[in-house]
This record gives sequence, structure tokens and C-alpha cells, in this order.
Amino acid sequence: MKYRIYGLLAVGFAIFLAARPLIAHHEILAKFDDKKPMTLKGTVTKLDWANPHVHIFMNVQNGNSQANWAVELESPIDLGRAGWTRDAVKPGDALTVQGIAARNGSRQVWANSVVMANTNKKLFDGATPPKPAANAATGPTPRWPDGQPRLGPPPGQTGYWGAPTATALIQTGANVAVDAYGLLKNVADVDKVAPLQKWARDLFELRQRNLLKDDPLFLYCMPPGGPRQFQLPYGLQFSEDRDRRRIFVLIGSGNRNYRIIYTDGRPQQGQIRGDADNPLYYGRAVGKWEGDSLVVDTKGFNEKFWFTNGGLPHTEQLHLIERFTRTDMNTLKYEVTIDDPGAYTKTWTSGWNLKWIAGEELPIYYCQDNRP
Repeated sequence: MKYRIYGLLAVGFAIFLAARPLIAHHEILAKFDDKKPMTLKGTVTKLDWANPHVHIFMNVQNGNSQANWAVELESPIDLGRAGWTRDAVKPGDALTVQGIAARNGSRQVWANSVVMANTNKKLFDGATPPKPAANAATGPTPRWPDGQPRLGPPPGQTGYWGAPTATALIQTGANVAVDAYGLLKNVADVDKVAPLQKWARDLFELRQRNLLKDDPLFLYCMPPGGPRQFQLPYGLQFSEDRDRRRIFVLIGSGNRNYRIIYTDGRPQQGQIRGDADNPLYYGRAVGKWEGDSLVVDTKGFNEKFWFTNGGLPHTEQLHLIERFTRTDMNTLKYEVTIDDPGAYTKTWTSGWNLKWIAGEELPIYYCQDNRP
């Protein structure tokens, strides 16, 4: 699978995207209203098995008239993990769908359950999460012949990092509840999340109250720079090019972009702007090993993306120090220090763990438009 860096080609592509709004794997409540439950009974006309979300189209009878509805479900990856296949439903099947209505009043519904009407067989139940991926065999941290920890798979094996223990960037010590997209369970917790300056705090609250609907990752497929790449649902992988002393971080969500961490001893540039080999969305990252931890210093970000789920603001002054420690075969400890005097009142920290998903390649997922 080819990964790409955002260069001149990607800039042109981004201009194209800006002309036609896209919705990727979005915060469900931005589009659907959980206070408006509804039930649909109808006949399938089409199954659209595509990213970012699968759609079932079905004719629904309403008195003497008939209308075609779009039933939106999770991505093909999530449905596959739940046991679905492309032929789970076919045109002509009679279904009963329970879900929530679209906020804009269109004939769209987010499915919480899908039942085959003739057999009463439940095909999908949103209340039942997919089975978690199996753990790799327990064991010590895999290492290179020189003793340095391997961030990727051991020889002859496959796998990737996923299942983050946190899906939002929240300062160390704060107790704040969020959903998988970084949406606060209680918007009054805004001030607990990070030491925000007034303007940044107000913008963060606005993004939260708008249910994250303006997220550039979801709207325009912008890359997930910063800590966000370690919060997304479809994982990441490290590919260590030890000959050229660089590490590729292959990202399983978004557009399967990749980031480069240089470990050749080059200095971190003090300038804010990027250089010729810096796509800006991921900054300019230089790393070094301190014992068993890879410590990465990154500067040179732009402001065109959200650097975390939930929409915490940042400026071009954003400076990250990330620490990666593979504590055993199954666990990657991620710690990050955030220094952005343009948006925050002080330097602050956060962190979480990722789990090794053994025996699998990164899921095939691309940000694309498949709205009805």
C-alpha cells in the first residue's frame, strides 16, 4: 500500500476538495439528533459499501406514497469486525431499522439496529461493540540486534498499534469524560481540558457546542497532525529505516498519510515555518533515543488542521515533545508535552497507551465522499 506526503500535488488536491464538502468518519451527533428516534420499515434498493460510512438505501411506504431513505452505518472496517460482509443485505430484502433522524430533516437515519423483517434476524446492533482484537502473545519488548527497542513488528510478523486508551488530549491529572470523537460529555468541563488562553478557550467551546461539525479532517480530509494521529480508530505503524536513520509513521486513518521522524542527529530548526521537506501538517520532527524511549522534537506546524480530537486550538508556534516507550510486546506508552504560547497559558502534558494488534496489517481506510 502506497503512502503519500502532502506536497505540491496534495496542495492542488486540497484546493479541489475545498470546492466540494466531504464528510469522513464524523462525529455522529453533528449530523444526527439522538433526541429524535425513529423506526423505518422498507425494502432495500441498494447497498453502498464504501468509506467513510456504509449506506443502505431502502424504499419506505408512507400511506399511499413511497420514499427512498438512506440508512447510514459504521465504516466497512467496523462492520467487517462485527461480522458483516458486502452481501449481508441485498436489493429486495425487507428490513426494520431503528435509529436517529438527520438534523436537517432529510430522509437519512443513523442506524442503531438493523433487523431482517422476514426472519427477525438482527444484522446489526449498535449497542454491541465489535469484538476486540486479540492480544499478541505476552512477552518482553522486541529488540534489534544492537538492543534498541523495535517500534514495529518483530521479524517475520505483522501487526500495528491501535486501540488508544484515550481519544482526546486532556492535561495530566484532569478528570474529563469524552466520547470517541473527543466530544465532551459535559461542555462545562471546557476549562478542565487544558490551560487555554481566553480566545482559544472560547473557540474550543464553540467547536464543542457545534458538535465538531467544522472538523477539517472530516470536512476536507486534512491530515491528522500532532497527537491526533495516535487517537484515531484505525491505528498506525512504525517503519524504521535504520540505514538512513529515519522512522516513518504510517497512519491508518484519514488518507493513509505518513510522517517522517529523522534520527540522524540533525538539529531542530528554530524557525516557525517549515522547510523544503516539511509538509507542515506533521511539522519537522527530529528524534533521538534516550535509553528505551524515542524522544521526538517537532516544530513547524500550520493551523489548517485540528491537532487533536475534540478541536483544541493551536497556532504556528506549536512545539511538541513526544516520548514513545514500548514497555513490552503489547504496549506502547505515548507521552506528549505541548508548548504553544499562542494558544495556552503554560506548557502542559498528556499521555496514553496504545495496544499492539498482532497478525494484521493496517486497515484499508480512505477519507472520501459517499454521502447520499
